[in-house]
Amino acid sequence: MHSKEEKLKAFGRLLDIMDDLRKGCPWDRKQTFHSLRHLTIEEVYELSDAILDKNYEGIMEEAGDIMLHLVFYGKLGEEIGKFDVADIANHISDKLIKRHPHIYGELKVYDAEEVKKNWEKLKMKEGKKSVLSGVPRSLPAMIKAMRMQEKAAGVGFDWKNPDDVWKKVKEEEKELLEAVHRQDQKATEEEFGDLLFSLINYARFIGVNPETALEKTNKKFKKRFEKIEAKAEAQGKKIHELSLEEMDRIWNEQKN
Repeated sequence: MHSKEEKLKAFGRLLDIMDDLRKGCPWDRKQTFHSLRHLTIEEVYELSDAILDKNYEGIMEEAGDIMLHLVFYGKLGEEIGKFDVADIANHISDKLIKRHPHIYGELKVYDAEEVKKNWEKLKMKEGKKSVLSGVPRSLPAMIKAMRMQEKAAGVGFDWKNPDDVWKKVKEEEKELLEAVHRQDQKATEEEFGDLLFSLINYARFIGVNPETALEKTNKKFKKRFEKIEAKAEAQGKKIHELSLEEMDRIWNEQKN
């Protein structure tokens, strides 16, 4: 691993390259905060894929792409006289020191859960109007639900134990089925959302990240379905030419 001096030198090299690109590359000169926004989101998802695949080379590469974007935002801010990379680094450093009084102050904490609760209390003291105000509006719905639940729990608004949460899941399931049987589409959508929200809450209580769990299931489904397509091709057929029974048989072979 590299020394601190080597790390600082490497980051300085990136800053120099960013200056060069902004001066000399037509594509880089055209970029703005808005044009980079969707590209940054894409890079974050690529990092997420690498993490799920346990691809450490990929994690390093995608983290580098994100680091480039952060440096790029610093450069754009500098050009309009609003902030630069140093402001970004100092701002997050100041925030971390302020929100970790158990490290940089005299507060005593005993576990990670207590740290999280104290974090939310400190944010409210900083002038946040709502505990939930820090949850980005554009987050995917599942992640947003999980983050809102975590933040509410951080100030004590939470269930006592997993069994109580599971009772809520069963209650929401019953209400969903009743709405389906009534053929009430509006209520069905609402109750389905309530059921999903409760399941996400239960996942939190049993130590499962619902987004990660679902993505792993997506990958598993994709792999098994592609095996069905490959089997069909080996038989000289298209997948839609297989019967449901044939597809089920191949699917179960993959499971076993």
